[in-house]
Amino acid sequence: MMPNPIFLPETPTMKMNAPFALSSDLISELLMEMCLRGVQYRRVQTGPEFGVSFHHRPRHAYFHYLAVGTALLRTKDGTLYELNAGSVVFMPQGEDHQLVSDVRHSCQHIDTLGAAPLGEAVSGINTCPSTHSTPSTVLFYGCMEFDLGGMQGLAKLMPEAMVATADEQRYPGLMPILSAMKAEICSGRIGFAGILARLAEVASAMIVRGWIESGCGSADGLVAALRDPRLARAILAIHRDPGREWSVAELASLSHVSRSVFAERFKAIIGAPPLRYATEVRMRIAGQWIARDKVSIDTVAHRLGYASQAAFSRAFKRVNGYPPGALRR
Repeated sequence: MMPNPIFLPETPTMKMNAPFALSSDLISELLMEMCLRGVQYRRVQTGPEFGVSFHHRPRHAYFHYLAVGTALLRTKDGTLYELNAGSVVFMPQGEDHQLVSDVRHSCQHIDTLGAAPLGEAVSGINTCPSTHSTPSTVLFYGCMEFDLGGMQGLAKLMPEAMVATADEQRYPGLMPILSAMKAEICSGRIGFAGILARLAEVASAMIVRGWIESGCGSADGLVAALRDPRLARAILAIHRDPGREWSVAELASLSHVSRSVFAERFKAIIGAPPLRYATEVRMRIAGQWIARDKVSIDTVAHRLGYASQAAFSRAFKRVNGYPPGALRR
């Protein structure tokens, strides 16, 4: 689990004429709300021919690190990515996909392959034929709960697959992480499985950060608002103080524009009025506190400025369609 990646280096302040004019404060805020929590990890060893499939997992992300050998990643729409030793893949949508040695090779689902426990939440799969003294391919796979808190809408704008190598400029800190992963995968030292799981979460966070810093591709909507320094100030304020009863006038003042101009621009880009967006952010953060951090509903209501638990529960159900108590179940 990685609720607050404070160990990640601070992002240098960006110039306003940069392709993506986001302040380091706002990027840090996005990352602090991000939660990656592994639910299943596998170290997989195969022979020269293999095919493994993975099913769609909503609100989850897939992570693959190829330590040895080569493979093809085939996404749901049929797109193929060539992976070599050192390649890492982060799939924030948790969509169906396959890892194969050849496009003609049949696939087995990852859960149907025999696995031996290696540590907490980590198992080993070995499909390498007995005639091969060493595996042709070694990879580490992870399935993680992926939550961006109040910025959950950003996850929907991410590409289906983010494929990276350690030497790419947008991921300057990734190389030592992946080098450490390879060493742990190949050494089999005491406690290596748990260390691999933690490294996979850090590597995933770095990939998300690189995507944000590089401009989030051609994504629009929320990303377009974050590129606008006026709207970004208001969005940052909402996320920093979700319990405040914001007014449109206050948010417009932070953005240094008139109330009418701010409200019109905010709705045009975000797709929702400012106060509705603030309420939705508040409830997404509330859900994270209740489900992930196990905070009591009464405490959450108090943190977010509600006069009573009942008032908070009504607001929560109005936004989400179910009461906060459902998250406990």
